[in-house]
Amino acid sequence: MKFGTFIAQLPGFDLAAGARAIEELGFESVWVGDHIALRDDHAAPYPYSPNQRYQLPANYPFPDPFVMLAYAAAATTTLRLATGVYLLPLRNPFTTAKAVATLDALCNGRLIFGVGLGWMSDEFELMGSDFRDRGARTAEYLALLTEVWSKPVANFEGRTVKTSGFSFFPQPVQQPHPPFVLGGNTDPSLRRAVRLGDGWFGIVTSLDEARALLGRLTEFERQAGRDRKLERTLLTGWNVSVDDIGRLAELDVERVIDAGIFGVRDPLAHLTEFRRRMAAEFER
Repeated sequence: MKFGTFIAQLPGFDLAAGARAIEELGFESVWVGDHIALRDDHAAPYPYSPNQRYQLPANYPFPDPFVMLAYAAAATTTLRLATGVYLLPLRNPFTTAKAVATLDALCNGRLIFGVGLGWMSDEFELMGSDFRDRGARTAEYLALLTEVWSKPVANFEGRTVKTSGFSFFPQPVQQPHPPFVLGGNTDPSLRRAVRLGDGWFGIVTSLDEARALLGRLTEFERQAGRDRKLERTLLTGWNVSVDDIGRLAELDVERVIDAGIFGVRDPLAHLTEFRRRMAAEFER
């Protein structure tokens, strides 16, 4: 079992010192969420809350994930750096290609590229991006990224994006691309992860929810005839016990992400205690 944690740009949190401490504690990865802008009166329903309202206020400080992860990369040597998850269809895919390739080169191949479609239609409207075809564009953008990152001269033509004759450098250390980890709990999201991803990222609030989601994911893998299972990553919405981790491992979960610095007064003390509990069982 690998353990990750979210990090964020919170007042009083020293990212350089914090990232080094997280690495020394034995965490495998740090994850950064993504939004361009928020509004408290969002029209779109949030899919991971019973009341369909986003839990974070509009003034929550979401940093640019690539800038923040580059800063963390400079302070660490082994820690993996992950977007959890980056709203790919919200952006221009060519500027995304440049940022991801630059970061993977800077950190010597430690990047995990977590990708999501996004749920807040308000945010897509702000950015002048079509919310309705974001699934199709995500698929094409991932194919485009693989092409421009792995070929000396890129040629790609899709319905929503195309390029011909251009070269895109630097290219990522990880070839043909950093791991694509696709997020989402709905059946279309799970199927998309099976079709396009190297891994899947889910958000769960209970073991029962995790068991149901992972059962559906496994069935979709079987239907698609995948030879190799997706790497399974779960963000757990409760204070997991060692027994919980054992049950998740039995469900083929390979990485558990602790919420880390969210909602606690002393993030590093919380993470230290979390690792102490887990190390006793899983790192003997």
